[in-house]
This record gives sequence, C-alpha cells and structure tokens, in this order.
Amino acid sequence: MKKLKSFQNLVLLQNLYRLKHIGFDYIDHFDLNEKKSYEKAQNLEELVANIRSCYLCDLSKSRRQSMSGFGDPNASLFVLDYVVSDSQDSSNNYFAGRSGDTLKKMIENVLELDHHTIYMTHAIKCKPLQTNQPSDSEWSSCKHYLFSQLEFVNPKVIVTLGKSAYTHLTGDTNNFENVRGHVIDFKSYKLIPIYHPQYLLRNPESKKITLNDLKTIKSCL
Repeated sequence: MKKLKSFQNLVLLQNLYRLKHIGFDYIDHFDLNEKKSYEKAQNLEELVANIRSCYLCDLSKSRRQSMSGFGDPNASLFVLDYVVSDSQDSSNNYFAGRSGDTLKKMIENVLELDHHTIYMTHAIKCKPLQTNQPSDSEWSSCKHYLFSQLEFVNPKVIVTLGKSAYTHLTGDTNNFENVRGHVIDFKSYKLIPIYHPQYLLRNPESKKITLNDLKTIKSCL
C-alpha cells in the first residue's frame, strides 16, 4: 500500500511541476481520480484490467507488460506457472520457447485439448528482475490476483507446473516428490502438481513419469 501511495504522489508531483512550468502559481484543491488496482474486481475482465495497470510492487517499474492470463474464462483445466520467463515476456506468448512448445504438446497430444480451451496464468504476473526469483513482497502483492482468477474461472482441475507454483498456491513446503502426480483436494478443486516443462527438457528421463501424471489429469477432467 505504501508503494502504491508513493506512485500516486509521484504522479501528482509531476502534474504540479507541469502546471508550474506553463505559468500556474496556484490551483484549487482537487481529488485524485485513479483506478485502484487493489480493489476487488467484480468479474474476470475487470480483474485482467487491474492486473495490466497494477503498481503494487517494484516489478511495475521494469516490466514490458503484465501477463494477466490466457485462454478460456470457463475452462475446466487451470494451468499455473510460477514466474514469467524471458521468452514469454519478450514475445507476450504463454507458449513461447522450447518449454512452451513442450507444454503445448502435453496439452494437445496427451490431454487431447486445444490449448485455447484451457486457462493459464502465472503466480507472479510480471517478469522478475535478473535472477527470476521474485521476493516475498512481490508474491504478496500478486497472490490476491491469482485467487480471484481461480474464483472467476472456477475450474474442475488445477495443474501446477513445478515446485514453486505448487508451494506458493498451497503453502505446502514439504517434499515435492511426495505430492507430484497425486490428486489433491484443494478448496473446491482437484489439484495435481507435475514437473515443469523446463525441468523435463533438462531431465528427459522424467518424461515417462509426467506422461502418467498427464493421464491422471485427463481422468479427472
């Protein structure tokens, strides 16, 4: 909240300097009429607009764009990645790069779904700086967007890609291998954590394991 106020003050100060530059010495009192991105959205379309105009954390200063979500707002399958990758950010494409291509094949070839019929988003909506490791405060600023997306989409199944997405969604910090591929009751949804496609590219021997996990996902849809 403090960072948001700082941004509002900066906008106000810039406008006051602009008025002074063109000759105004005094202006009447006025109220800021700004869209508050932290207000609870009433629908998914409004939530997407809030994410795109969000200034709740420092990533708003460095981002190309906020990646607010992709796909069918009434999808049965909700896919959650943790952070926006370099290739996703540079192309504004959720299925960019080798990892994105792998994920698309998993959805279309194994789950037998058009990738446009799922809903996909990130826990952190803007690409993190340098190390790709968001801070706790950045997650705290973003997490209410994620849970609102889940409420609006109301999927049958949530699939988390990798440990970080699972941990941040659920708060479970136990061994990822103990839950990977299992069907977990999470709120009113079925949650199934799987390996991240980037992990599979580095560890191709795990593809057979993920194939079985995808069959589990398909059986739940």
